[in-house]
Amino acid sequence: MLRRTATASFLVLAVVGSLFMGTLVGFFMPRDDDFFELRKNFQIFGAAYEELVTGYVEPLDPEHLMRTGIDAMLAELDPYTTFIDEADNADLNIITRGRYGGVGLNVGKRGGKVTVLSPIEGASGYKQGVRAGDLILEIEDQSTDELSMADVRTLLRGEPGTTVNIVVGREGVATPIDFTLTREQVKLNNVTYTGFVGEPTELGGVGYVKLERFTREAGGEVRDALRNLQEDRSLRGLVLDLRGNPGGLLDAAVDVTELFVPRGSVIVSTRGRLPETERTYRSDRAPMLPDVPMIVLVDGFSASASEIVAGAIQDLDRGVVMGTTTYGKGLVQVVRSLPHNTSLKMTTAKYYTPSGRSIQSINYSGGESTAVPDSVGRSFETVGGRTVRDQHGIEPDITVPEAPTSELEEALQRRAAFFFYANHVAAQMDSLRENYQANDTTLRNFREWLEEERFTYPTDAEMAFDKLSTRFADDGYDDVSDEVARLQTALRQEKMDEFEENATALKRHLEREILARFVPERARIERTLDYDVRVASAIDLFDHPDRYASILSSADDG
Repeated sequence: MLRRTATASFLVLAVVGSLFMGTLVGFFMPRDDDFFELRKNFQIFGAAYEELVTGYVEPLDPEHLMRTGIDAMLAELDPYTTFIDEADNADLNIITRGRYGGVGLNVGKRGGKVTVLSPIEGASGYKQGVRAGDLILEIEDQSTDELSMADVRTLLRGEPGTTVNIVVGREGVATPIDFTLTREQVKLNNVTYTGFVGEPTELGGVGYVKLERFTREAGGEVRDALRNLQEDRSLRGLVLDLRGNPGGLLDAAVDVTELFVPRGSVIVSTRGRLPETERTYRSDRAPMLPDVPMIVLVDGFSASASEIVAGAIQDLDRGVVMGTTTYGKGLVQVVRSLPHNTSLKMTTAKYYTPSGRSIQSINYSGGESTAVPDSVGRSFETVGGRTVRDQHGIEPDITVPEAPTSELEEALQRRAAFFFYANHVAAQMDSLRENYQANDTTLRNFREWLEEERFTYPTDAEMAFDKLSTRFADDGYDDVSDEVARLQTALRQEKMDEFEENATALKRHLEREILARFVPERARIERTLDYDVRVASAIDLFDHPDRYASILSSADDG
């Protein structure tokens, strides 16, 4: 069955925590043997709800009570089956189309304050001078101390053409800054970087495409990226980076995959309890890059639509999957429209890779989740006879773990020390060159700033030892106090020594954060590629075509 006929009125999505699909009218009509139980229990629920709202001793909020009941029902199911209210419905356009009405500010909590993590280039906030690191103090005269992050996002978003007033605090500026930002249609790019990595040879260059999400436009953006690469020079290899990509539309995953696989290839299939959920999606066009060697980079945050692409490339022996095992999210949801601009997102099926694998790694039952045990996983074969397993995400053909993170790095990241130091640096300059590099002086200044600000960043070892020393004191072991003090001093010295041992990694953290205050996203991504161990491993594999070919051969052939 060709996928276009399968999706005329049935829009399928696959994303971590957010998978959506349009449905046919009457798609979930209950069977006759279910109909009586459905009506009976619906009548009981409705009658109980009405009695409570009208007769309970204290006044009740009907909407809150109903929402509580719905949430209690959904708590028995998987976490991806959710009720979507009017406010959440605004997020549908972000996930499906990569667009929303707003001012283009990515916000989050840092140090307990609502903080601009990054302004989206070209959007209203960016154009009017809002910076990464700015604290949002007020939105429309409301203190953000009194608002949840959901409230903050709701207030910042709205109809294009309308305005929103915000007040921000900025390090180095004595008084708050007022902004009147015009909401506009903000577009989130699927492809956030396209370029070449490594050194070109007589065979050509290694192209690199970073794909962040799967909205309706993902296939077109990847196609444009590939065309731009081909116009620049011949390709001896392509890296498709899906690390950190949580997914998106299933159709978009098919659009991307068919750029690389033969026409007519099965890319993914879905199966659920009802016959209507059984669908097969095939490539219905000639590939754009049928023969260029290809490596797909994945990690534990690559999910759903990302896993569809990686699984198809692997099962069809079209390329090598490199990195670490993916998230393992193989569930399909549909979004059913409900009254009053609300919706229900509901799991209806699982998806399967071309070899027949389910990559779902978690079982959900009665509100509980359990990992699928290794003993349950089955073996399948790729088209070339290689063995692959199911129910464990997509396991890479070549495992390349991230460089280990030291306790010191983790402690500094937990407290957002790099983030706040970058604010401090940015307050002292108006611009920064794109080739800026953090050096030993940067690291020394960072350490001095930590001391001056009395910035605490306890490591796991220090926190564990503090608990132990407190317990000793509470239990009256005063005779060991001197030894405890010596050990605490040793731990502090060990942490100081880690600054030297991990100097390179710490400078990279500082460099990324400082660049984020001044330099466009493309330039920042380009810089990180210079020391990306997985990208380096991919380039090395392209430099050894015999090894690349041997990985894609059957197990019997090596």
